[in-house]
Amino acid sequence: MVGASILRLPARAVLFVSGGLSRFTQEIGAMGLVLLRTARALPRLDPREVIRSIVGFGYDALLLSAVLGVFIGFILVLFSNLIVARFGVKSLFGWASGYAVLRELGPFVTALVMAGRIGARNAAELGVMRIGGQLEGLRGVGVDPFALLVAPRVIASALAVTVLGIVASAVAIAASIGFGWLISAIEPSTFLTSFEARIHPADLLAALVKLLAFGATISLVSTQTGLRAEGGARAVGQVAAKAVVVSAAVLTGLDWLITFVTEQVLPS
Repeated sequence: MVGASILRLPARAVLFVSGGLSRFTQEIGAMGLVLLRTARALPRLDPREVIRSIVGFGYDALLLSAVLGVFIGFILVLFSNLIVARFGVKSLFGWASGYAVLRELGPFVTALVMAGRIGARNAAELGVMRIGGQLEGLRGVGVDPFALLVAPRVIASALAVTVLGIVASAVAIAASIGFGWLISAIEPSTFLTSFEARIHPADLLAALVKLLAFGATISLVSTQTGLRAEGGARAVGQVAAKAVVVSAAVLTGLDWLITFVTEQVLPS
């Protein structure tokens, strides 16, 4: 019996992996459909809903993004302090911090945090509308829910995550200057000289590309998750949690892809 169970393990592993790939493919396909319908609804979107969504998604999270930037800067300094102490490369501290923030930590960490805030909120709100019948009611009176609700949220999410990521990155770099001076005794002038000499416009462009892509991805994942909500109040919590989990998985893969492409197209 034990031998038979051991022999069945590879088959179960294959089924598990294939099932995971199948679900991932379905999620990507659903995102593609939402993106297509959103693009078709762009000419008819409601500008007031765009502004309302930007305020709800972005303005209310400004303080969170600033606090996040402080922690990113502090972690960078703690890590960089080990390298500075071992190799004595104070002249590269500003470049290393700026490069890590702009190319990776700023956009990716901001996106992960906002997936839990913006993505969960968007999925929950659309899930409530789906379960409550409001979306069907809009269709019944001839209003396209994608033009009224979905397209504005996709645009607002992309813009909000971009602005919040810029704020978090700027605060992270400023925090790196302050903590670097306090912890590693690196003068702010040394940091800024290294930063200005080695950080190029391509690094800023790479950060913007990531933030825009991450913001749109969070909105698309949470939207397609919320629109498929079924059941009662419990389903709202389930779609919110699923939106965060799926967003984190997709963002991780997208981060690798964009990093690979930008490093080839926009080398520093």
